[in-house]
Amino acid sequence: MILYFTFVILQVILLRPHVTTSELSAFQCGPSFRGRCLCGSTAKEAFLVNCTNTGFTNTSMLQNLPLETESLIFTGNNIPILPWNVFGDQDQTPHLKEVDMSNNAIKEIRGKAYHHVASVELLILDHNELSLSSLKTGEEVHRHSRMFSNFLNLRALHLTNAFKDNSPANLANDLHDIFINSNLSVLIKLHLEQNELTGFADPMVFCDLPALMDLHLGDNLLRNLHFNITCLHHLRFLDLRKNRITRLSKSDLGTLDEFPARGQPLTIDLGGNPLCDCSDLLQWLNTTKVIVRNKDSLVCNPSSAVSGNTQEDAFQHVSCTTLHKTATANVAKSTPQGMGRGAALSVVLLALAGVALVIGLIYLRRIQFKAHRGLLDTVSRKVQYTTIGHHEEEVDV
Repeated sequence: MILYFTFVILQVILLRPHVTTSELSAFQCGPSFRGRCLCGSTAKEAFLVNCTNTGFTNTSMLQNLPLETESLIFTGNNIPILPWNVFGDQDQTPHLKEVDMSNNAIKEIRGKAYHHVASVELLILDHNELSLSSLKTGEEVHRHSRMFSNFLNLRALHLTNAFKDNSPANLANDLHDIFINSNLSVLIKLHLEQNELTGFADPMVFCDLPALMDLHLGDNLLRNLHFNITCLHHLRFLDLRKNRITRLSKSDLGTLDEFPARGQPLTIDLGGNPLCDCSDLLQWLNTTKVIVRNKDSLVCNPSSAVSGNTQEDAFQHVSCTTLHKTATANVAKSTPQGMGRGAALSVVLLALAGVALVIGLIYLRRIQFKAHRGLLDTVSRKVQYTTIGHHEEEVDV
């Protein structure tokens, strides 16, 4: 038991560096938590309930949270279904502001699961296995489009890798239904990374989030910007890293330019995309007032084009251009057209080897010439001596 509490305390320290262990104990949680969690005030005077890797298979104990709870960490457990009224029938959480229920293998959140959460400002559901599509049980159909409808003051929603790896298109549609049916009017930050999103059937998918400022769509399968962002009047950051974007059309780039044009600063991140058809993008980068994060590291490379069998993929692969006039680009320009860096390097090395070989041959020739010259001199001297002798004989005669 001592080792167990030591382990949990270390987890708390790593997870919340500002927590002092002397203020947390299992006794402050109450009997419903069976001594598995740690509760107490943190250095910031916030009351924390920490149930990390505690082996729970249901959420019944959460109906008895200490009344003063402000932050709940309930992660690393095994909760396939969040039932109705996770926090109880009565308002037992008037001060609750942060809820972290990541990594709990949650597959389903019932429509009435979250009640009495009007004070919650941060909800984290990362790394679960949620399925939002309609579930049929016999003749009964369960829909979950109102699962976040009671989060009246939610400002940050984290759904990174939160969904089951299937039917990304359906997932996008279901997300739209959730945004429409949930009152997320003050949501500022939305994280949807690592969810295999390929696109959105309705371009107005995010327009029911009027206060949204930061939209994180990194590490998905998006190919373009074919969803409406001009309806997000407060948008300040758009994360499109590590998708499958090969090009942004003039229309997309013009849409991005609308933000600084109306006095709203906007930052985007395009890093890690297989940018290919970049003529419009290069011109835009040189003129736009949009802040492009890590702009100098963007690469436009024909070989990085997304492979595919469609005519569009083939066209994009052929029409790729260089994005920046970097030193690498300048070296590429000095080589024959179509020659890659590896081929250019090989040519240079072969040329150097050729020069070295010529120098070596000249050196050997010089040595051989000296040796040959010495031999000629010796032969010449012999010839001269003979000739002189003959002359002498002729004279003597």
